[in-house]
Amino acid sequence: MKARVITYITALLSVTCAMAQNSDSILKNCLLRGLENNYSLRMVRNEAQIAENNTGWANAGMLPVASATASYSGTLDNNDATSREDGSTVSQRNVTDHTLHAGIDLQWTIFDGFKMQADYNRLKELHLLSETQTRIAVEDFIAEFTAEYYNFIQQRLRMNNLNYAVRLSRERLRIVQDRYIIGDNSRLDLLQARVDFNADSAESVKQNEKLITSRIRLYQLMAERNVNERFIITDSTIYTDNEMDFAALWNETLSNNSELMASAHNKEIAALDLKSIQSRDYPYLRLNAGYGYTHNRYDVNSIKRRSDWGADFGLTVGFKLFDGKRSRERRNAKIAIENAELQKQNIELKLFADLNNLWQSYQNNKQLLALERQNVIAARENYDIAYERYLLGDLSGIEMREAQKSLLDAEDRILVAEYNTKICEISLQLISGNISKYIE
Repeated sequence: MKARVITYITALLSVTCAMAQNSDSILKNCLLRGLENNYSLRMVRNEAQIAENNTGWANAGMLPVASATASYSGTLDNNDATSREDGSTVSQRNVTDHTLHAGIDLQWTIFDGFKMQADYNRLKELHLLSETQTRIAVEDFIAEFTAEYYNFIQQRLRMNNLNYAVRLSRERLRIVQDRYIIGDNSRLDLLQARVDFNADSAESVKQNEKLITSRIRLYQLMAERNVNERFIITDSTIYTDNEMDFAALWNETLSNNSELMASAHNKEIAALDLKSIQSRDYPYLRLNAGYGYTHNRYDVNSIKRRSDWGADFGLTVGFKLFDGKRSRERRNAKIAIENAELQKQNIELKLFADLNNLWQSYQNNKQLLALERQNVIAARENYDIAYERYLLGDLSGIEMREAQKSLLDAEDRILVAEYNTKICEISLQLISGNISKYIE
């Protein structure tokens, strides 16, 4: 019996590294498919592309604006003119005049108190913020998919355990039936064995539903329409990372966390808003230039036709003497900067609290996992001994059922402990900005 347990432990340890490597490969491939196809991520990337398109000198007002115009106008008049000297009247009917104008105009703000520079820098910060928001969405997706991936493994392993329990119950029912026929067991033993077999079969059916739900969720995240296709993985355990260090995680959080990066961009945007308001304290300088052609035709005039063409240009210097809302906007902008800094500090404090909570949960789950690994070995050995005694007739059906249930419960608890430890690990990697390790 001890040799059997030692063999089981040795086999478990020998395949762990191979399983971990294989799991990384499958998980990475699935993540890459999801990152490429997921609809929510594609929309977030489109938003980032819009922000990039908006980042330019023209959108900040730094480039001149040129426009071409053309117009035509005409008049149709009737008039009566009476002479003051002799009172004679001269009548004119259907007198038409025509004017055609075409030209190009250029307007260029050369200086506006550094507002254009502030607006341009603000557009760049909005672009960086959009990229950071895209990174947040990608990291959240990786964490969500990875958690569901290991949930699928957990549900599949639980399905295997329940199927094994059904096989054990079927074998016990066969033994009881054979003994009942020869008179070694009562009808009560037979009915109890049948009830236990049906109960295990019902649990197996319920577990199959949970397994299918998890599989469909994985395909949904990968934007795969054929959700009923079989999801094939070879993992038979949920392995965990035991090399994480709290101090290193916190340092990485301060430098890599996406939420902190986004808060820094928001603070910089608030500072640039203040600079844009302060630009009103300076004068502005604008250049106006144009080139045009005008053609006139007259019915009644000393000149029948006239054409004019040429350039015009000028500079405009101005200064806004009074703006009643400027001081209010300046005060509000300073408050917005203060709020952005407070928000950054609040996020940092929240991350530190979350990291501590997750780290404590991670350590507790690792201890539970170590205990449950010992328990499952003991429960397996206990079941083997009980089964041998049951075959010899030294153990009742109820006692055999208890040994079987103890083994199933121990296997279920170790799955829960492994999954909870893995979820803590994923959450710690997400907070520290290292969640992309699952696709590297």
